[in-house]
Amino acid sequence: MATTTTSTAAVPAPPRAGRRSRRNVNTLPLMAPAVVLLFLWMIVPLVMTIWFSLEYYNLINGTPVTFAGLDNYRYMLTDPSLVTALLNTLYLVFWVLVITVGLGTLLAVLFDQEFPGRNIARLFAIAPFFVMPTVSALIWENLLMHPVNGLFAFFARSLGFQPIDFFGSMPLASVIMIVAWQWLPFALLILLTAMQSLDHEQKEAARMDGAKPLSMFFFIILPHLSRAISVVIMIETIFLLSVFAEIRVTTNGGPGLASTNLAYLIFQQALENYDVGLASAGGLIAVVLANIVAVFLVRAIAKNVAD
Repeated sequence: MATTTTSTAAVPAPPRAGRRSRRNVNTLPLMAPAVVLLFLWMIVPLVMTIWFSLEYYNLINGTPVTFAGLDNYRYMLTDPSLVTALLNTLYLVFWVLVITVGLGTLLAVLFDQEFPGRNIARLFAIAPFFVMPTVSALIWENLLMHPVNGLFAFFARSLGFQPIDFFGSMPLASVIMIVAWQWLPFALLILLTAMQSLDHEQKEAARMDGAKPLSMFFFIILPHLSRAISVVIMIETIFLLSVFAEIRVTTNGGPGLASTNLAYLIFQQALENYDVGLASAGGLIAVVLANIVAVFLVRAIAKNVAD
């Protein structure tokens, strides 16, 4: 007598009543407090700045606050100091990017090699990024660039040269040196991380094919670092547009307007001239310019990543 066996597929048990899928959980009440606080933190200062920019609002002349319309914007856009400050800002951003990206790339290639004390050297190279801008500006002003007691002046006198008054004769270049010293470790850190992701077998294959170091740098290393360089340029540009502490500590924007950038010009209108209306208008102009730059940088990086 033949026996037959029947196999039945396992049927999953129906979900318990009252149990809800995680995808159906309403997360809006959980996110609402943070979203509302972030919205208020961003919108309230922006709305107040827009409102003040439309008023004649000076804290020291004693006149009542009245509606100004677009007069503050008209004054700022026709003021020659705005053009000078804008050109100084672009000049500072450009040269700091050139120095940090150029030297950062070379140092990243150097620190990617094996040599005794490499970890300690990396630590010392990255350490300046963690120094506060005010402290670094004081160090450069009083210990390095001082025309009498500075280290550079000591070396110049030792070699028979006349010490240079950096902040008097080349104020903007001096500020660029300080800011580049601060941001070089950031570029080095990002680019060194990208260097470590480069396939070493690719470099070995290039060496076996007879590729020289310069050819390997321009055709293997530099294309590999292109995305990291784009990220460094975008992040540094956003922060460099608002450099302030280094100028305030060292040159106060002078001599004249020689080292005044857009951020320091707004500071002068707000806390030296006490003109809240003009300072608010200048701040909004700076916000618009920064957003225009950010849009172009984001698109360039997105195109680079897509390629």
